[in-house]
Amino acid sequence: MHELAVCQALLAEVQRVADAAAAGPVTRVLLRVGALSGVEPRLLQRAFEVARAGGVAADAELRIERMPVRVECLLCHEVSDAAPNRLLCARCGAWRTRVVAGDELMLQRIEFRPAPAVPQAA
Repeated sequence: MHELAVCQALLAEVQRVADAAAAGPVTRVLLRVGALSGVEPRLLQRAFEVARAGGVAADAELRIERMPVRVECLLCHEVSDAAPNRLLCARCGAWRTRVVAGDELMLQRIEFRPAPAVPQAA
């Protein structure tokens, strides 16, 4: 299951961002997953539950926003939605298309709890 490896890489990036921001614990991670990304959202969700243990995102929620496939027709230049297994132009029906969305796997947002205040020395 490569979703576990994807989650481990995702959580390494979350840790890097949290360290750079000197932030508190992560509460939510928002991820965009395209239908052609090669990642199964349901398996990714389960892998996240395992991979987050013991890290800065141990109690974080993973929100997955599924992204539709969009193609640009190389003949009529229409941009339209397409089925993952049928990348045809919705306007003219041509099969000569270019995927313009739907293959992404993108870390969209990380939400943190505020870091605990450090007491000032008097």
